[in-house]
Amino acid sequence: MKFYNVLPAIVLSLIAISCDNNDGDRNNPINNSLEVNKSGVLSADETWSGDSIYVLNGRVIVPNGVTLTVEPGTIIKGKEGDGAIASTLIIAQGGMIDAQGTESAPIIMTSVLDNITVGQQAGTNLDETDAGLWGGLIVLGYAPISADAATALIEGLPANEAYAVYGGTDAADNSGYIEYVSVRHGGTLIGDGNEINGITLAGVGSATIVNNIEVVANVDDGVEFFGGSVNASNIVVWAQGDDAYDIDQAYAGTIDNFVYVAGPNSDHGLEVDGPEGKTGSGFTASNGSLYGMSAEIADFRDSAMGNIQNIYITGFDDAGDWEIDETGGAHNYENGLLNFASIEIDMTNYTADKTLAQVFMDKSGALTAWDPSTFATVVTAPTVGADESKLAWTYTAMKGAF
Repeated sequence: MKFYNVLPAIVLSLIAISCDNNDGDRNNPINNSLEVNKSGVLSADETWSGDSIYVLNGRVIVPNGVTLTVEPGTIIKGKEGDGAIASTLIIAQGGMIDAQGTESAPIIMTSVLDNITVGQQAGTNLDETDAGLWGGLIVLGYAPISADAATALIEGLPANEAYAVYGGTDAADNSGYIEYVSVRHGGTLIGDGNEINGITLAGVGSATIVNNIEVVANVDDGVEFFGGSVNASNIVVWAQGDDAYDIDQAYAGTIDNFVYVAGPNSDHGLEVDGPEGKTGSGFTASNGSLYGMSAEIADFRDSAMGNIQNIYITGFDDAGDWEIDETGGAHNYENGLLNFASIEIDMTNYTADKTLAQVFMDKSGALTAWDPSTFATVVTAPTVGADESKLAWTYTAMKGAF
């Protein structure tokens, strides 16, 4: 995670990038007659329809005052490339996205190397191991964040771009609709150690609707929240390279009904960082199922705050732990600002002598009373977790990953 503070005056500038519909020079494994190429800043409202494939050639920005409507079943593909030419769809502050897919016709965002074509929900030549082939989806709003200043510049974009600004004072800010959207094979590098998340929600307000989203095979995080107050429900992340769900800068919304399925390179199911400024509040994550491999379960760092409840954990081995890392998080736990409840874990894959206290750990050493049995239980069959029937539309479910 990298971000940079920005003075309000920078917001007034916007790099001039033209849009074009010229064919690119990379081969796409589908009928090129279906393609509509896009690049740069949209100058007016647009509607992208399900009878074409929209190819992102570098960054495509929806600026202040412009609405991008994406119809159900639309396929969006990002061209290869990293750094300054990384293909990414960016909804800037004041821009709107109306991406309302449906269960039977989700909106697919993927790579030009994916042979999926119009009318399909999946191609045949890529899988969950194919990551970093393009950028991702970035949504930037005016909702409050907790950083060194009221606004910041988002990670995953060059630090000198004014359209990368997020944060403000409008907790009810509206960036539009993101429903039944699957983002696949993204996370390309834009700089040394700086990759784009599958879906980035930064300073996004509570009037924005985020429901039924999926990220598959992203190099960096699956879904990352930088402050803001947007609520998100019915989410799947599969085979990300870093964290499935990453919380930063005092995100204050709710995450409900979510699934994480680890891949061979996954790090954490949850990574929660606390406020970076002087103020902040917590989020709530409820009704989640975390399917592990040799990966960590959750990490609470830097004065983490929030409420985590009704979580089912399974498939992890001895590498899988849930930890409070430092004294700020320990303080918040003791003072009711960081709360865990109704956590169930299947420890079948752990060594026989592994105890609950060796999985759920206070690594800070600062807690005067740490007893994981007050919030966690070992089970062989869950009574909590995600309602996976609501997630049957996802690529992850189609491939039988959960």
